[in-house]
Amino acid sequence: MQIGPYSLPNPLFVAPMAGVTDRPFRMLCKRLGAGYAVSEMVTSRKDLWNSLKTSRRANHEGEAAPIAVQIAGTDAAMMAEAAAYNIARGAQIIDINMGCPAKKVCTKWAGSALMQDEPLALEIISAVVKACAPSGVPVTLKMRTGWCQAEKNALSIALAAQDAGIAMLTIHGRTREQGYGGSAEYDTIAAVKAALSIPVVANGDIDSPQKAAEVLKHTGADAIMIGRAAQGRPWIFREIAHYLATGELLAPPTVGEASNWLIEHLHDHYGLYGELTGMRSARKHIGWAVRGLPGGEDFRQRMNLLESSAEQVRALSGWFAELGREYERLPTTAPVMAANDEQLEQQA
Repeated sequence: MQIGPYSLPNPLFVAPMAGVTDRPFRMLCKRLGAGYAVSEMVTSRKDLWNSLKTSRRANHEGEAAPIAVQIAGTDAAMMAEAAAYNIARGAQIIDINMGCPAKKVCTKWAGSALMQDEPLALEIISAVVKACAPSGVPVTLKMRTGWCQAEKNALSIALAAQDAGIAMLTIHGRTREQGYGGSAEYDTIAAVKAALSIPVVANGDIDSPQKAAEVLKHTGADAIMIGRAAQGRPWIFREIAHYLATGELLAPPTVGEASNWLIEHLHDHYGLYGELTGMRSARKHIGWAVRGLPGGEDFRQRMNLLESSAEQVRALSGWFAELGREYERLPTTAPVMAANDEQLEQQA
């Protein structure tokens, strides 16, 4: 798998998710088998670039190359400036957000709302590609199948984006109207892949090694992108990699392995956000990790009452130690994926 000059170790990508795919989470997923990860979206609004929130999103300390930064906005000149700004701060790939379905993004005509205005979408794509060209930085695009069922225009935008110089395209198999409801469809992705010469990445509802293999076969995609299914289960990437290579399912991690990975992730998380913000934002990661496991919901409710990072780590260590007395490996459970951005916030 190649993006511009960058060769990736495998075609398993971590989806950019606001409030989730920060540097600690990206590094954890890469450690556990992901070949590529894109940052949370960074706004093109210049007045917010110096905010603490944006500075954390743009933090790539210790992260392996290539460093990919997603930018979001509605003005071509501002998006071009945002691309140059992030390149100056270490971005090696720029990704344009045309797929986010969140109301707070779409009401400002950013994210997937741009698919309603193809001329503006192409203007933004062309401006960003032009801004990145002098630095040799590839530009990628993430979008949906369309705005709604009656307006599925992924193919026309994809062809225009390829002509404008986009190096890779990711498609989530839903319209903006669907949000995260219903089921992703892959026929549109297959049609786009058949029409394009650049790499195409399939995204949406990939929650198991078997589903990953099915989607790759059905769409002909060059890679797959996983978002919600990696929340609390970042080892899904090594499970998929093993299955694609051998046709066999990898045994679940031991309870001890899962405990060590998650606690190391928490310490990295606290280091980025500080004590108070880190403790509060870690709650969602811990909740995702224990959901579906025996006693997980009761533990999550107790854990949400804790008020320090040290208490969280002690409680999680103790809970996993107790689980390990009954199970050697994590009990297999059906994946539980958050439905939308509002639900993600509620879980935090």
